[in-house]
Amino acid sequence: MHTPYKKEQALLRLLKEYETLAVAYSGGVDSTYLADCAKEALGEHAIILIADTPSLPRSELKEAIELAQNRNWNLEIIYPKEYENPAYLANEGDRCFHCKDALFKHMKYFLEAHPSTRLAYGAIEDDRTDHRPGTQAASNHNAVAPLQQVLLHKSEIRQLSALRGLPTAEKASFACLGSRFPTGTPINLKKLSQVEAAEEILRQHGYHQYRVRHHEEICRIEINVSDFQKLLNERESLLQKIKATGYRYITLDISGYTTGSTA
Repeated sequence: MHTPYKKEQALLRLLKEYETLAVAYSGGVDSTYLADCAKEALGEHAIILIADTPSLPRSELKEAIELAQNRNWNLEIIYPKEYENPAYLANEGDRCFHCKDALFKHMKYFLEAHPSTRLAYGAIEDDRTDHRPGTQAASNHNAVAPLQQVLLHKSEIRQLSALRGLPTAEKASFACLGSRFPTGTPINLKKLSQVEAAEEILRQHGYHQYRVRHHEEICRIEINVSDFQKLLNERESLLQKIKATGYRYITLDISGYTTGSTA
């Protein structure tokens, strides 16, 4: 079995085979690691594209841009406008497909002058066991998944990210704000902003892993079970602040945060 280091060396060799590569970057653990490796392997021929979209919190976007600038990546911002697609807003189970489809389409638009550039995204070996509608969108646009090709797992990417000095090595798992809406609940920009505002309050209070699940008037908070007492201690402050975002009822899901859970 290959060690993480050997997998990274295989990844760098693979990336060097591309003339130019455009990496879909979100600021998360996997895409950050892929972007850093692409920069090492290809230099300025690694184009790092981040999507400025309402489903990405402003705090996440700001951190991702600052990280890219600090690492001297060839970063560009694109605007997929997935919210202009009624099928995305309907949120009928294929939201992720329509979101990723818009992303890869706009990556191609941005790269029209460089048709030989391949698209890459941060799918990893762990994703093979998950339901990932975005994978079909990636396939439709011939996007490659280099991390998956060299069989890298999340735990290995965290380890390798730490060795590279990437601040995302210990970053909490994150999914787009659209995932906070139960399937069948339509999405609109006002509600996305409401969820973002409520989650920003939890972030400012120092919670590491959190979700605000949107159920119209109800805000259902998911945090690590180990943070339950902290939340109860801060209950009055959190109630006041989160209700100010527009929620009438604030609830705590006693199941706690679970990786891969849905709204």
